[in-house]
Amino acid sequence: MFGLVDCNSFYCSCERLFRPDLENSPVVVLSNNDGCVIARSDEAKLAGIKMGAPYFQCKSLIEEKKVAVFSSNYQLYGELSMRVMDTLRELLDEKKVEVYSVDEAFLQLDKIPHKELNQFAAELKERVEKWTGIKVSVGVAPSKVLSKLANRLSKKNKTVSKGVLVLREATEIEQAMRETEIGEVWGIGYQYAEKLRQLGITDAFTFSQLPEPWVQKNLGGVVGVRLHRELNGQACIDFKDPLEQKKMIGSSRMFGRPVHELQDLREAVATYLARAAEKLRRQNSAATEMEIYIVAADENRFTYHPKKFSSSIRLPKPSSGTNELIQYALPIVDALYQGKRKYLKAGVQLSGLVPQSSLQENLFFPMEEINLVQQASKRKLMEALDNINFSQGSDTIHFASTGIQPTWKMKQEKMSPRYTTCWEELREVK
Repeated sequence: MFGLVDCNSFYCSCERLFRPDLENSPVVVLSNNDGCVIARSDEAKLAGIKMGAPYFQCKSLIEEKKVAVFSSNYQLYGELSMRVMDTLRELLDEKKVEVYSVDEAFLQLDKIPHKELNQFAAELKERVEKWTGIKVSVGVAPSKVLSKLANRLSKKNKTVSKGVLVLREATEIEQAMRETEIGEVWGIGYQYAEKLRQLGITDAFTFSQLPEPWVQKNLGGVVGVRLHRELNGQACIDFKDPLEQKKMIGSSRMFGRPVHELQDLREAVATYLARAAEKLRRQNSAATEMEIYIVAADENRFTYHPKKFSSSIRLPKPSSGTNELIQYALPIVDALYQGKRKYLKAGVQLSGLVPQSSLQENLFFPMEEINLVQQASKRKLMEALDNINFSQGSDTIHFASTGIQPTWKMKQEKMSPRYTTCWEELREVK
C-alpha cells in the first residue's frame, strides 16, 4: 500500500502558522515579483479569487473581501517543508518516504497491516499537524495514482473524511474512481482529458475499464498503460530511493526590475550560483558541467518574444566550491552580455554531478593545484560558510561578487518575516 501526505494550501498554511489571527480568514500568496496568485486558502477560493489570476486584475476583489496578501517567502516555505518531511521520516523508516514536491510526500506502507491503515493514517496526520503546525491530508491506496486520487477526495469533503481516506476494498476504489473526473486523474493532461471526454469517458472508473491495447495505442504507449494499470490497483510507478541524488541542480529568478548593466548581471549570476552550489554540497556532490543563461526582452517594443542567450562549459575538474564556480562563471556572463539591452532573467544549471567523496583530479593540472591539503581546506571553508548561513540566516556571509545592496532582486513588497531563518525576524511574544 502507498500513502500520499499533502500539505493543505501549503504556502497559505505557512503564512498562517505565525499569524493565528488569519485562521479561517481568506489568504493568498503571489508569484515571483508579486505577479499572479499561486496559492489560495479555502476561504479565498470561496471569495472567487482564481488560481493564476494576475494580482492587478483581482486587486479590487481582494480588497473588497479583506483578503490577506503575501509575497512568496521561499525561505520560510522551504524550512517548514523540511520540518514536515523530517517528521514523516521520524515516524517511518527514511527509505519509506519519497519527497515528491515541497508539499507532498509518498509513503511506502507495506509493513502496516491492512486493518490498521485507517488508524495509522489518522495518527500520522495528527502527529504531523501537532509537531509542525501545518495541516495535511492523507490518502492511502494500493498504487501511487490511487493514493493521489484518495488524497484529493479526502480534501474534497473534509467534514466527512477528516482529511484521511483509505481505499482498500474493490468497492471503495470503484466508488472513488466514479467520483473522480477524468481531468483530475494524476498523469492525464489537458489534451488527453479532452480527447477522452469526447469519447464519453468522463471519470476515472470508465477509463480503468478500457481495453489495455486501446490505451496503449491512443494514450501515450507505455506511459498510458502504466497509468491504466495503476488505476486497476497494480503498482507500476517505482518508489524512488529517497537517498538518490539529483542529476542536475539549477537556480534562476526573474529580476525585480529590468536590468541593463553588466555588473548587475554578474551579481545575479553569482547569487544564483551560490544557491545552486549550496544545494550541491547538501547532497555531497560536485559538478563537472555548468550552463549560464540570460534572458533579454525583445528589442521590438510592439512584440513580446524574449531571447535567451546561453553558454555551457565542462569544468577542468569537478567542483562544489562557490568561489571556484563563480570564478568559472563570470567570464561566461561577460561573453553573453549583449550591451545595454533590457534583461529580464538570469540562471545557472549545474550538471554532470559526481559524488564529492570520489573526485577525480585533472591529469593536466599543475601539481601545485592538486594539493590534497589545499583541497581539504577549501572543503572546510565551504562547510563553515554553510553552517554559519544555516544557523544565523541565509546570506549572513556571502561573496562580494553577489553584490552588497543589489537592486535587481525580485519585487516582494508583501513578504512576511523569515520567522525561522533570520534572527532579526524571529517572532516576538509579548
